[in-house]
Amino acid sequence: MQTRWEVAESPQAWLKRALAQVQTAAAEAIAARGAFHLVLAGGATPLPLYAALAAQPHDYTRWQLWFGDERCLPADDPQRNSRAVQQAWLDKVLIPPGNVHVIPAERGPQAAAAAYAEALRAVDRFDLVLLGLGEDGHTASLFPGQDWGEAEDAPAVLPVYAAPKPPPERVSLSARRLAQTQQALFLVQGAGKRAAVAAWRRGERIPAAAIRPPGGVTVLLDVEAWEGT
Repeated sequence: MQTRWEVAESPQAWLKRALAQVQTAAAEAIAARGAFHLVLAGGATPLPLYAALAAQPHDYTRWQLWFGDERCLPADDPQRNSRAVQQAWLDKVLIPPGNVHVIPAERGPQAAAAAYAEALRAVDRFDLVLLGLGEDGHTASLFPGQDWGEAEDAPAVLPVYAAPKPPPERVSLSARRLAQTQQALFLVQGAGKRAAVAAWRRGERIPAAAIRPPGGVTVLLDVEAWEGT
């Protein structure tokens, strides 16, 4: 599988590249199939991208938004990925509520994973999956030392218990399901990610490297994450 490393020289260049990749993927998907199925990454890194998307005109009737993972917290908890995306982006645009597919993680890991897996049956393949990279190499809520759902018969969605960072209970799309996409884009920023990037480049077994779509992945980094790796 090909891993394409792209290094942006400034925060502005990083954001411009990320925005362009989403825009291009959306245009291609809508032209080809009439809809754009996008999987959203959680955490702080993609929030500037979501804010930038909010400032642009898009036909959101054709966008279908999914989540790569979620924390098992109340639906209105500010630490939920869905709340962060709502505040940075979705509260500012006109998107049909039915086009935003939130993981019902408030139900607990097992019930939420089952419900989201059922919802995902409607989608054979995503158009673009956005992912982050943790300092320990995790992506979505797939952590080192746990089952990442790589096998061909792995569930589409995994209940996560005892995550090494709070909250311990989460829900995550499996590595197998995240790889069922036309494109995958990792969004990586900060010096704290250097060790994980270096481990990935050395071929070490980290969760991020388990996402293996047929077309490979693109890793968009800032200079701080890349230097010294």
